[in-house]
Amino acid sequence: MRVTTWAEYGLIVSLNLAKRAGQGPVAARELAEQERLPHDYVEQILLRLRRAGLVDSVRGAKGGYHLAREPQAITVKDVMEASEHVTFEVNCDLHPVDPHRCSPEASCSIRPVWRMLERRINDLLASISLADLQRDESDVLYQIAGALAGN
Repeated sequence: MRVTTWAEYGLIVSLNLAKRAGQGPVAARELAEQERLPHDYVEQILLRLRRAGLVDSVRGAKGGYHLAREPQAITVKDVMEASEHVTFEVNCDLHPVDPHRCSPEASCSIRPVWRMLERRINDLLASISLADLQRDESDVLYQIAGALAGN
């Protein structure tokens, strides 16, 4: 798994909007300045988040973006999928090194490892909401440890 700039910036922008929930829309330029991110990236990320139904946009002089749902209803997985379209890529699916060995019909003892890892990662990312990320780092770490332990 590789966390790209798209995912990182998507989470930063979404968390900013979560902290401002209920305060009205915020302009993309203002978000970019507050978070010290490139304006063009922020615009593109907001477009991706809007297409995924995670943010809404408001036109006009006092327009901008706001979360489309409550922060507790948007997960890290939601944001990552909206930002970069996937959370985990199984390389043998996308770039098979050997078409025979990597075909779905072929027996591969490695494939179950990647599938389980993909599932565990997605389960973890789906268990953490934007509301959770507004807490202290130690609280988030405790929650992650609990999720990994199955609690």
